[in-house]
Amino acid sequence: MRSIIVIPARYQSSRLPGKPLIDLCGKSMIQRTFERCALGFPKELIHVATDDDRVLSHCQALGINVLMTSPHCLTGTDRVAEVARTVEADLYINVQGDEPLFNPGDIGVMLDVAAAHPGEVLNGVAPIESEDQFRSPTIPKVVMRPDGRLLYMSRGSVPTNKTLAFVRAWRQICIYAFPPDALRAFAGAPAKTPLEVIEDIEILRFLELGYDVRMAPLSADSIAVDTPEDAGRVRTILKKLESVH
Repeated sequence: MRSIIVIPARYQSSRLPGKPLIDLCGKSMIQRTFERCALGFPKELIHVATDDDRVLSHCQALGINVLMTSPHCLTGTDRVAEVARTVEADLYINVQGDEPLFNPGDIGVMLDVAAAHPGEVLNGVAPIESEDQFRSPTIPKVVMRPDGRLLYMSRGSVPTNKTLAFVRAWRQICIYAFPPDALRAFAGAPAKTPLEVIEDIEILRFLELGYDVRMAPLSADSIAVDTPEDAGRVRTILKKLESVH
């Protein structure tokens, strides 16, 4: 089975403008995400997909495979689907471009789950470890069936009880794996689906189109950078890690 990694990297971000190129202790976020992926996957099979000449030039200067995609892509998954029209593969692993602490071992986990469940849409999941994570609107919360298939995902604090307490919960890790037919169906939707629009969570489009989504248990190392505060947390962790080496 031929698999590739696609890292969507949209330059514009309402909460963090120029996000792929922000400096994280001497390296751009997109460089750090690429380098983490390259620790667990052949770098020649990793592609950055962007809509911005600045990201294109930056990646070219670093020797990273980079593809220019439409500025009209609705989501990162739509950007991956555009790549799939020109780069043939049996499985497209989508690592979000704002995952500079991504655990490269999680790539192997995703490949193993894909081999065990061929043709299924996959997404990463990890336990929520704190009340702050449970209450954060930037962290999508995952509700699953006992067999690991996704029931729903929300920015709200779910699941909860009658007192709205944090009992036990899970969060999305923004790593996905898509078979080609599911990507074509996703990108073929004329617009974002209703729940996708409300929650601003693109994986919900697959549920609304009738696809099952299987959640793959991954490490809890990931910190998605959505805000300046997230970037600050990542810089603090990187300084500690790099001081050890």
